[in-house]
Amino acid sequence: MRLNAWLARGGVASRRGADELIKAGRVTVDGEPGQLNTFVSAGAEVALDGEPLVRQRLAYVLLNKPAGVVTTARDPAGRPTVVGLVGHPSRVVPVGRLDIDTTGALLLTNDGELAHRLAHPRYGVDKVYLADVTGEPTRAQLASLERGVELADGLTAPARARLSGRGRVELVIHEGRTHQVKRMLEAVGLPVVSLHRPSYAGLELGGLEPGAWRELSGAELERLRGLARVPARARHR
Repeated sequence: MRLNAWLARGGVASRRGADELIKAGRVTVDGEPGQLNTFVSAGAEVALDGEPLVRQRLAYVLLNKPAGVVTTARDPAGRPTVVGLVGHPSRVVPVGRLDIDTTGALLLTNDGELAHRLAHPRYGVDKVYLADVTGEPTRAQLASLERGVELADGLTAPARARLSGRGRVELVIHEGRTHQVKRMLEAVGLPVVSLHRPSYAGLELGGLEPGAWRELSGAELERLRGLARVPARARHR
C-alpha cells in the first residue's frame, strides 16, 4: 500500500495531510525517510516524528448531526464539533460537510481512501435533503432544480426534486459544493428556512436521535464499498 494511503487508513491524517507529513520528512518506513512513492509492505515499521505508528482498526460511524455543531475535528472558536460528539476509540473524521445549522446524516471514518471516493462527484453518491422553504414550490421551480441551476461557481449537475409536504422540498444531489442546496433553492426563489439530511449514500438515520451515533452494519459497509468501487456512469449503463 502506498504510504499516504497507509497513513490515511490508519487515521493519522487525510491523504493530502499525509502527503504534507511525508514531504516534511516526518515519516519513516523501516528507519528510512518516506517518499510520496513509497510503498508499505506487510510488517513494515512506520514512524511519525520517531514514534512508531500502529494502524487503527477501520471504523465507520453514522451520526445524526444536531444544529449548532460544526463539521470538523477542532474548532478555533471553541464551538462543539462532530468529532467531539462521537466517542469512538478510533480517530474518525467526517466525510464531507454539513453547515452548522444543517442537521442529519453524517458519515465519519478513518478509512481515507473510501472517504475520498465517496466525496468525489464521479461516484455519484446520493445526498438526500429535506428543505423547509419560504413560499410554495411550483412545478417550474422543481423542474429548474432538476435540470441544474446556474450558480456563481457554475451550473449544478441534474438533481431530483419533489414536494414533500407544504413548503417542503426533497432534493437529491451528488455534488458537494459549499452551501449548495441553500444556494440552489435561493436561485429558484425558494429561500431555505431549515435544512435536514435524512440519508447519505443510502445510509438512513432511522430512529437515531439528534447527537447520537452508531457503527455501520456489515451490509451497509459493503454497499458503501460497492458505490466507491464503480463510478456512477458505469453503474447506470
